[in-house]
Amino acid sequence: MSVAVTVLPVIRPFAIIGRLILGLLAAVGRTTKFALNTILRAFTPPYYPGRLLEQIAHIGWFSLPVVGLTAIFTGAALAQQIYTAGSRFSATSTVPAVVVIGIVRELGPVLVGLMVAGRVSSAMAAEIGTMKVTEQIDALTTLRTDPYRYLIAPRLFAALIAMPILVLIANAIGIFGGYFLAVYKLGFNASNYLAVTRRFLDADDFAMALMKAGVFGFFVALMGCYHGYHTEGGAAGVGNATRNAVVSAFILILVSNLVITVAAFG
Repeated sequence: MSVAVTVLPVIRPFAIIGRLILGLLAAVGRTTKFALNTILRAFTPPYYPGRLLEQIAHIGWFSLPVVGLTAIFTGAALAQQIYTAGSRFSATSTVPAVVVIGIVRELGPVLVGLMVAGRVSSAMAAEIGTMKVTEQIDALTTLRTDPYRYLIAPRLFAALIAMPILVLIANAIGIFGGYFLAVYKLGFNASNYLAVTRRFLDADDFAMALMKAGVFGFFVALMGCYHGYHTEGGAAGVGNATRNAVVSAFILILVSNLVITVAAFG
């Protein structure tokens, strides 16, 4: 009896950690199964091209204002910070090179991913979650309409299409924001700034940005659809699903960004 009393407090933290790890693995398994079911069913008829175009407009076109504002102010702020830091070491000439590399490789894809996740993942989770708790998804099944093909697949593929386009636009706007501040506030020569920017633009950087955009878009749509589809508990459940979708999308974007960056440059 005395042995059990002394051993259990030592084991308890490991039991808690084990339960957390098992819960995480179970969540990863459920999410993977959900994604595979969607992808496999998406390549078999019936198809819903109208739903796909609608979601592309919702994810891409209607996200442009917030993405554009985020990119231009981030590019300008980045140029100012690099100039301030570089002036301490007489390295202010590095502003255009660091701005274009930082925007294209990291800030453009990540900021677009986070902004779209906050806007789109929450909307998807709320819409699908509301359909779930009001039994509209059950009604679709009764009408012999596959919810995976009709609701989930168009959102996943629309995010895969729209996110790379958004990232390309955000990169261009972010670089322009740095150019505008550097030329009109910091006194850089416009032609020299553009020449350095072109010199440091690399096709591999654009390829990595597009790959990140595709991965981030997939996670944004997957988390919104997954948490919405598994909503339970009425209005409170919809709120929880919305929060969980945004948080999980944020985490997956940041983790996958690190993995891709280390794999590319490590």
